[in-house]
Amino acid sequence: MQPLAPAHPVGISGMSFDWSFALGILPALLRAALITVVVTILSFGLALVGGLVLVLLRRAHPIASRIVGGVVEFIRNTPLLVQILFLYLVLPEHGIVLTSFQTGVLAMGIHYSVYLSEVYRAAIDAVPRGQWEAARALNFTTFSTYAYVVLPQAVPVVVPSAGNILVYMFKDSPLLAAISLVELVFTAQNIAAETFNYLEPMTLVGLIFLAMGLASAQLVRMVERHVGSRWMKR
Repeated sequence: MQPLAPAHPVGISGMSFDWSFALGILPALLRAALITVVVTILSFGLALVGGLVLVLLRRAHPIASRIVGGVVEFIRNTPLLVQILFLYLVLPEHGIVLTSFQTGVLAMGIHYSVYLSEVYRAAIDAVPRGQWEAARALNFTTFSTYAYVVLPQAVPVVVPSAGNILVYMFKDSPLLAAISLVELVFTAQNIAAETFNYLEPMTLVGLIFLAMGLASAQLVRMVERHVGSRWMKR
C-alpha cells in the first residue's frame, strides 16, 4: 500500500478532522474489518463447540473433570496475548507451523471456549432435576438425554451470555496485530505510521468497532427472541 499523505500538517495545530483523508483510507480499513469479522466468527464457532465438549467431559467422569478443570483454570488465568504468542512462536519449534490467521482463530477459539464451558455448565445445572429423572425413567441414553431433553432447555439460557462473549471477542481481536495479522487495528497502525497521522485512522477504527459491536448485540437479541419464541411453543 502506497503511503497516504494527510492533507493537513501534523501537530497540535493540525488536530482538525480531515474528511477527505478519512474517506481515502476507509476502503482499506473496511477490507481489514472484514478479516476481523471472519476471524472472530470462526473463533466464536470454535468456542461454541469447544465449550460444549469441555463441559460434557467435565460431567463424564471424575478424573476427566479434574483434568479438564485444571486446563480450564490454566487458560482462564493466563492472558490471551500470551496464548497467541505461544501458538505462533513456540509451536513451530515442534514442527507445527500455523499462519497468523490460523493462529488467531485457534487461540481465540480455545481461550473463549473455557468461558463458554462455564456458561454451558450453569445452563445445564439450571435444568430441573425432574427432567433428568424422567429421561432415565424412559430409558433414554446419555446422548438422547442431552440432545432431546437437556440442551434444548439450556440453549435459551446460553444465548445472552454467548452473545456477550461474541462482543468481547470482537474487542480482543486487535491483539492479533501482535502476530502481524492484517486485521483492522494492524492496518490502522500501518496507515498512521506511514502518514504520521493518527486522528483519522484511530477514529475510524473506533467507529467501525462500535458498529460491529452494535450489530453483534442486535443479532444476539434477534436470536434470543427466536429461540425464546420457539421454546415457548414447545
